[in-house]
Amino acid sequence: MTTLVSGSNLARLRRKPIPPPIRIVGGLALLVVIGTGLLLLPISSTRPLTFMEALFTATSALSVTGLSVITPVQDLSLAGQILLMLLIQIGGVGFMVVAVIIFRLLGRRISFTDRIALSDSLGLLSPAAIVTLTRRVLITVITIEAIGAALLYLHWRTDSRLSEGQALFYAMFHAVSAFCNAGFDLFTGSPGFENGIPRDSVTLFILGSLIFLGGLGIPVIADLLSYPYERKLSLHTRITLIVVMLLVSGGAVGLWLSEGFDADGALHGQPLDRQIIVATFQSISARTAGFSGIANFEELTAGSQLLLIALMFIGCAPASMGGGITTGTFAVLSISLWSYARNLPTAQFGGRSLATGMVRRAAAVLTISLFVVLFASWLIVTTHDTTLDRAVFEVVSAFATCGLTLGFTSELNTFGQLVIIAVMFWGRLGALTIITAIARPNAAPQAVAYPEEQILIG
Repeated sequence: MTTLVSGSNLARLRRKPIPPPIRIVGGLALLVVIGTGLLLLPISSTRPLTFMEALFTATSALSVTGLSVITPVQDLSLAGQILLMLLIQIGGVGFMVVAVIIFRLLGRRISFTDRIALSDSLGLLSPAAIVTLTRRVLITVITIEAIGAALLYLHWRTDSRLSEGQALFYAMFHAVSAFCNAGFDLFTGSPGFENGIPRDSVTLFILGSLIFLGGLGIPVIADLLSYPYERKLSLHTRITLIVVMLLVSGGAVGLWLSEGFDADGALHGQPLDRQIIVATFQSISARTAGFSGIANFEELTAGSQLLLIALMFIGCAPASMGGGITTGTFAVLSISLWSYARNLPTAQFGGRSLATGMVRRAAAVLTISLFVVLFASWLIVTTHDTTLDRAVFEVVSAFATCGLTLGFTSELNTFGQLVIIAVMFWGRLGALTIITAIARPNAAPQAVAYPEEQILIG
């Protein structure tokens, strides 16, 4: 018996689903276009924004970076500031999470391809129970941000420079900005806040805690929440917590030594407890949050600038709100190096061997990231009248979706803004996502195996 297939059915059979990496890249690009258009609306601003200003701001918000060519509190209306907060929130939790929630509310089924794309966007290894996990992620994010906003409101409502309404909205905005590791603030440009965000110890502690939690990553937070019941932590969580604590403590000590003991340091002459609080906050914030705990940030010593560049480049944990090469890449390469030095056959940690493919992926991420940072820095230096340190700091900040700047963002010309936009976009999606979307590897197994040959290295 012969089965006839209609033209429409045949076309449906031949139509292949869009690969997850392309969905992720295309989805973020579409959101940038939409965000740019909304920011260009008269209701969003107090003055007409240029296309480049809107594009730069939308990209920075959706990539949760925080670099800005405008002053949000002055150039954006209340509607524009709310829009900016929503863009930060979407960029932080991931647009795929938002898409899945919308599909569920509309009663639509989540396809397997969508589940794969969602697991890729969250940095997960398996799409199993992804919809349930997505719901938990959203609830966890909103809960943490709500607690942070409540604490900030209770603290800021006593500030005479803020009205009751301002304290409430500012608390909500900065809780979202801090947890999503965005670094946008509404204090810069506000009357009475010439140096930006309040830098009292309570504010720094609350914002620092939100930044720290947002930088741990969704899998780690889920693991920690389930620990009281399961009494075990995954290898990924254990490695992440160790690396994060080493980076935070090491960065804090380094900043304290550079800025506290140097006569020209920003922390020199301040009480010891204040030096420790500010140095710890800046170490946490440098790993992709973008809030400055130091008033004269542009005047940091050379040692502090180099240390911050290193912290920004490493960044936060995989599947977190931040960027950088991630602590996972840094940990895998460090473990591999230590295992090689001990002459072990494989990279080993905690009684487990790391897969060879994982080490190759980490090496690929590092190699591509270095190329992107070096190439972008070269483009900035050759097209701007600036020093190398300011250009590299700006590029690494954009790549790590951090948002810290040495005052160079406002000096970028149109070409420089496009370069930083591209680097922010790249930094939010990650090297492997973009490379896979551009050149997907052939799934067919290699038919020929070539003989090995040695080359000189080292």
